[in-house]
Order: sequence, then structure tokens, then C-alpha cells
Amino acid sequence: MRSSLPRVAAAAAPATLPPPLPGLDPAWSRLVTVPGTTGDRPGGADRPERTWHLLDTAGSLDALGVRPVGTLLCVHGNPTWSYLWRSVAARSLEIARSGGPAWRVIAVDQLDMGFSERTGQQRGLPERVRDLGALTDELGLAGPVVTLGHDWGGVVSLGWAVDHPELVVAVATCNTAVHQPADAPIPAPLRLALRPGLLGRATVLTPAFLETTLAIAHPKLDRVTADAYRAPYRGAARRGGIGGFVADIPVDQAHPSAPELDRIAAGVAALEVPALLLWGPRDPVFLERYLDDLAERLPQADVHRFEGAGHLLPDDADVAGTVFEWLGDRLPDGHAPVGAEPRLQAVAAEPSDASRPLWAALDDLRDSDEPALVEMAAPGGTRTVSWRLLARRVEEIAAGLVDLGVRPGDRVSLLVTPGADLTAVLYACVRIGAVVVVADAGLGLRGLTRAVRGARPDWIIGALPGLGAARALGWPGRRIATVSLPAVARRALRVEHTLVDVARVGRRRLAAGPGLPDAPSSDAPAAVLFTSGSTGPAKGVVYTHGQLGAVRDALATQYDIGVGTGLVAGFAPFALLGPALGARSVAPDMDVTAPRTLTATAVAASVTAADATVVFLSPAALANVVATASVLTDAERAALGRVRLFLSAGAPVSAALLTAATELMPNASAHTPYGMTEGLLMTDVDLDGVRAAAAAADDGICVGQPAANVRVRIAPLDATGQPTGALTAEAGVTGEIVVAAPHVRERYDRLWRTNRVSRLDVDDPRGHRTGDVGHLDAAGRLWVEGRLQHVLTTPFGVITPVGPEQRIERVDGVGRAGLAGIGPSGTQQAVAVVETSDPRGRGRGRGRRRRPGRPALAEPVLAAAVRAAAGIPLAAVLTVPVLPTDIRHNSKVDRARLSRWAASVLSGGRMVRP
Repeated sequence: MRSSLPRVAAAAAPATLPPPLPGLDPAWSRLVTVPGTTGDRPGGADRPERTWHLLDTAGSLDALGVRPVGTLLCVHGNPTWSYLWRSVAARSLEIARSGGPAWRVIAVDQLDMGFSERTGQQRGLPERVRDLGALTDELGLAGPVVTLGHDWGGVVSLGWAVDHPELVVAVATCNTAVHQPADAPIPAPLRLALRPGLLGRATVLTPAFLETTLAIAHPKLDRVTADAYRAPYRGAARRGGIGGFVADIPVDQAHPSAPELDRIAAGVAALEVPALLLWGPRDPVFLERYLDDLAERLPQADVHRFEGAGHLLPDDADVAGTVFEWLGDRLPDGHAPVGAEPRLQAVAAEPSDASRPLWAALDDLRDSDEPALVEMAAPGGTRTVSWRLLARRVEEIAAGLVDLGVRPGDRVSLLVTPGADLTAVLYACVRIGAVVVVADAGLGLRGLTRAVRGARPDWIIGALPGLGAARALGWPGRRIATVSLPAVARRALRVEHTLVDVARVGRRRLAAGPGLPDAPSSDAPAAVLFTSGSTGPAKGVVYTHGQLGAVRDALATQYDIGVGTGLVAGFAPFALLGPALGARSVAPDMDVTAPRTLTATAVAASVTAADATVVFLSPAALANVVATASVLTDAERAALGRVRLFLSAGAPVSAALLTAATELMPNASAHTPYGMTEGLLMTDVDLDGVRAAAAAADDGICVGQPAANVRVRIAPLDATGQPTGALTAEAGVTGEIVVAAPHVRERYDRLWRTNRVSRLDVDDPRGHRTGDVGHLDAAGRLWVEGRLQHVLTTPFGVITPVGPEQRIERVDGVGRAGLAGIGPSGTQQAVAVVETSDPRGRGRGRGRRRRPGRPALAEPVLAAAVRAAAGIPLAAVLTVPVLPTDIRHNSKVDRARLSRWAASVLSGGRMVRP
């Protein structure tokens, strides 16, 4: 057992000022000497005089003639230095110059690190916390103080906060930890660095530890920035502190710094000030279990995970902007910094009636032997589940989960394809107050991994493919299988129970009398539903019980769906809502990860099996149903003739596709709702409305009138393409589409900054900035013109993409079109990328035949026709075999990907497929 710190080489050297470095204002650097103390003075033991280098913006604020509202005390970790906080210092001064709150930033170089004094002694965590306290005493630091720490600097800063509660008004951290669980090893990279005989070589004698840290930045650090981080650590004599920090990691309770870490961890849990936890999930050292621990100790904390970022978070993501936005929102005397994202005026929404829980229809129909679910692709053939059986199964699974230890608030990830098992498990979890996590397989393994790890489920309930992925990719959560497995497979997949076992346990519990717990409150979280990831990493959208009930009620009101309705749900969210509506639901035979696998025959079979009168399909699924209609029999066509309503949503649906679908379902009213994961039904338009809109001069796709209890407003775009000013319902004003309704999501999961940007008002979660751009017309109809991030800012003005794309798609020989913007904002050039209906891909160009299916510049005739139709200046016209689309819907053109591709090929890159 370790009784003292492992020794690493160290050498004494005085503190110095850093050389000129990019992003570092020399005016911020100063040296501060902390006088020594003797043992007969208050404070106890002797402490020699030490000199620190630190960054301090006090002088810069004096030069601006402003008085600071408080101090941001920033502490780096290992092996960085105060350079890590340069963006925080710079941003603070930008805000002060603009008239915002002036925060003084003090970013220290810990002793033996950066350009502070090399003491020649090894310093443990207790010494480092005391060192920082001695420095702030010497500075005469007074409140209010906000601490900001990274890596082991987070621990030191939190230790200082625990010791100075009279000064601290808030704490913030980036990828840090205050507790190492006894049942989990320290992360592998640190275990390797601490191996006997390797510690000194890896951290001091060679720059290996430093270089590894710099190499794991996301995106990769440029050479100039990396050299700036290396500047204080040139030579082994300057790197003793790096080795000392690694040696100071408390790997067990025998380590001399373990008691201090325990003291800080306990003290952190007693802090009652606002807290901000910022996280880079791609950190190989500070794993998400450390974030979970901090969030548990600081339940009042706001959390933001920067998806794609890693360990060097202040370099990987906009930590500075996030911190100052948070300070403006959370501190009583703060206000939003000048220049921050504009705060949009809130839209009032009608209150939700949450008197009926989501499972109310199951209770009402529990004695009915009528079909509740029909699963067309069940093992062994079609499976029909009655309301009586479904209600009993839900109760048994719910009781069994309670018996196994699932508690209200526990997160349960459902890795099950739509069908009877998924429905029963979902309603069982909701009934007992567990929070279901739903991320569909259409995200792909990488997307699913990000989603599941980000949601941090306590339990995983899955079929074999999902459990296999969970085991192989290290997803968290105790595991329950939906199928029976051999003992060997159960051990390999770490499966503790099967769904059959859970139901059996539940039956015994129900028979014994304890029953089910009280129903959760309407404001308790019920579900985390992941977005499609079509415009960035998939986000977890949190719904409360009341909000899910409001979604159910909105669908029932808008489309008259209720008890006795037969519903073919080729779109997963609505398959799960069927039982809540009291509708008889059928899951068609299709691969849910590939909507285009749904055929007309499969839809007809589903309609027949459930006597369905309502069909809901994604646009990609609907397109393939139309494409495969020629093989339908007379009986199948007759079955489709009984459908009274079909819906298609998730991406724009053309009048031509709706018309073709109506020919298959001639007695059905065709509707295309507009919504998103954050609000599943915002507006609705029928085919007649789509046809009428086609004659209008408006750019975009008409998505109709707002649904019941939904209000739609527009945040006008300025010359830079950003939403600004007060919301408006004025006709013809293009801007970001803003909606409010009782069934809008509660929040995004662990995405504080995204919540802030997406909400209309800090205190009103029911308003949602959709990220779509469009306008309202004189009749109050909404027209969608694209995504906010796809708006082009050209020398000719702001251009939204959908209008030009629609005009281009009318050109003979063109299939779908995508508008890409290349170049810097304000001078962007528009590029049209089109699919051609020519089976050769593009026809001839420059007198020679191109190979079919290869991207290229469009032939002159086609290019001229596209330019003439677009109505905007085009820098180029490119053709591709197939435009890239999102994963979930297979319909939304990935314009961001097109822009990157077009910029590459037009600057001389290879003409590969986008």
C-alpha cells in the first residue's frame, strides 16, 4: 500500500513571464510573490516564499474605466497552464467593452506548472489547495468569486471554494472529478502512466504525457497553439510538476491525497451555490461516470455536454461564451452579456390538461378482448395482442421492474424494435415513473452509442442486436433481455434478467398485494426521445408525463383518432402513441432503420389485419409504397380503399407524392403535419391545401395552419442571416420559425446552452425555436424555407434554400436538388447540386460520355437550364447520382454535407460522391 507520493524528478527554478504567444495579451501576465510563513504564525507549519505567474485582467478593466462585478478564478489542470483560459479572459473584456458586466479574470499557473516557480518539491492535493488560498489572500481577493477549473485544477478550485464559502457565489468545472469509486479502476491512460518505472519517463524525462494530451484535442490543435502549450515545459527540468500531478492521483485510500479528495467531495455536496458542469464526452481520462458523480453531488447544477469535444474542453468548444451566458442567467445581479444570442419574446401557450395519464386508455379497455396491437413481422408470423393481455402485461412488467429495483427517475434505455414488446415495456416504465430513453436504430451504431452514453441509462432492455451492441461498445446500464438466452450468452452479454422473468416476478408481486406505486406527477420526466441527428449530433429531448399526454390529446383532436380507430404506424413515435389514443395499432413488415423497405403490399396487409382506417408513413416509406403499387392485387387495392386518412411527416412531402398516394387510397384525406421531435404536431395541411399553395408565389413548402393550442411566430432574419428582434405574425416576413404549445418538449438532456438558445424565454420551457426558417402568409399558413444553418449570406443578400431548390426541380431531367453555400459568411456563393433523371447520370460533357453514376460538373445545356430556373446567381451546377440524406427519414437532404463536398471539389479536390 502506498504511504507517500511516488517520487519524480524535480528541479527548482524562479517564476518568469511568458514569451509573446498567440491569443495571450502580455498586459494580462503578472508575477505575484506570496510571502513565507513560520510555524509560530497563524496557519501552523512553515511555508517558504513562492512566486506565481498568473493572468489577471484587472489592469485591462482599469484601462476601460469599468469596475468588475466579481472575479472569475480559473485553475488549470495537468499538463496545461493558464494559457488554457485565454479565451475566457478575452471574452470577458469583449463583454466589458460592449457595456456588459465586467468580470475580472484571474487564471493562475499552479506552482511547478506553467511559468510559476519550480519549487523543487513534490506537492500533493492538500498543499495545492492551501497554495491557492495563500495566493488569493495575498491578492486580497474579495467576493463575489466564481471558480472555474479543468482536470485536476477543477478539484483544486472546488477545494478552494469549499474553504472560502463566504466569497464564492458560483462554481463551474470542465471535465474534472472529485471521487474515484472503489469498484471501478482509474482510467486506463492514467494506470499506464502510473506503472512502476514508467511514471518519470512518461511525464518528466520525455514529453510523452504532454504530447498525448495535446494530441487528443478535438479538433486537432494547430501547431502554433500546441507550441504555446509546450512553451513552459521545454526540457525535463521544467516538467517535474507534470509528473508530480500524475503521482498525486489517489488510486486508493492509502494514498496521502485521498483524505483531502474525500474532504473536497463531501464539501462539494454541501455547496448550495449555482453550479455549471461542462463536459467533453470524448475524454479518455475523465469518463462520464465522473460527471454523473458531480451531478449527483450538485443537484442544482446546470450541465452541458459538448458532443464531439474531448479533454481539452476550453480549446475544443466555446467554454468562454457558455460560462458568461450562464453567469448572466444565474447570478442575481447578472444580465445577459451584450452580443449574446438575442432573447426572444415569449409566446403564450394554453395550459395542458394532464388529468389523464398516458396509460388511461389501457385502464379503460383492460377488460376488452378486441385487438390492441398487431405485429406483422413477429417471429412465427403475425401476432395479435388484445387490450386485456396488453394491460395485464404492462402491469406485470411494471411490478416486476419495481421488484428488481427500478425506481422513479431511473433511466431505462429501450433497444427494442417497434412491436408488442416495446409497447408493453414502454408503458410499464412510464407507469412506475421510470424515464424511458428511446433512440431508434436509424441513428446507426455511432449515433446510438453517443445517444445511449449521453443519456446514461440505469437499465437497458433490449433484443439480441441491441444487447450485443451494448456489450461490444460498453454502453452503461444493467441489462434485461426481451428473449430467452442460453446461460453462456447471458454471461457474455451481462444480461441479468429476461422479460419473461420480470413478468413472472411481477405476477407474484401483484398476487402478494403490494401492487404498483403511485402514479408519477404530471411534471415528472417521462421520456428522453432522441432527434434524428439530421442537422448535427442527435439530442435527447426530455418530455414530462403532462407533455406526453398533451401530445396524445393534440393528435386525437386534430385527426379524430381514438378508441376503435385502426392505425397503421410506419413511423415509430406514432406506433408507441397508439395505445395512449386507444387506437388499434399495427406495426407493418419493414426494416425500421430503412423506411424505404416498406412496400405497398405490406401496407395493404397491415390495413387488412387491423381493419385500419388511418395510415401514418414517413415520406421515404410513402415513396416506396407508391413505387411498388403495381404489384397490388384487387383485394389489396380494395383494402387500401377503406383508409379514410393518411399522414406523412418527418420531411417535406410533394403534391405529386401525396397525389400518387391518394390514387392508392382514393377515399382517404391526405395530410402532411409539420413537427419535430421537440413538438410532434405543430401545423397541418391537406392535399387540397398543398395544391392551392402550388399556385402561390411564396417560396418554400406550405405546411398549413397551426394545430389546436399551437401558436406560430417568426423571428426575422437580419443581414447576417441571424434571427433578431421581436416575434411577428406579419405576412411575408422570413425568419426563424418559433412555436409554443402544451406539447412542446420540456428541455434537452444535459444541454444547458442548447436549452438556453432554443427557448423563447429563460423561464418558459414551452416555447421552442425550431431552427427552421420560413414565413407566414396572409392566410396564416406557414411556409418552411429550410434550416437556419443552411441559410446563405451572399453578396446579393440572404437566401433560404428551399425556394431555389423547388424551382430547379421543375427543370426537365432533374430529380431532387440541394442548394449548397461555399465561402465565408457575407460572401457565400450558391452551388446547385442535382440528381438527374438521365440513367447515365449526366449525359455527355465536352464531347465525351461520362461514366454512369459519377459526380461531375453539369453538362452546359443542363447547367444553363438550372441557372435560368434557380432565380438566384449560381457559382456552379454539379450533378450526383444520389443526394445525401438523413438516416432516420431517408428524406432530408444533408445540405451541410453538400456544402463541404462542393467546397472541396470546386477547390480542386477529388470528384467523389458526397
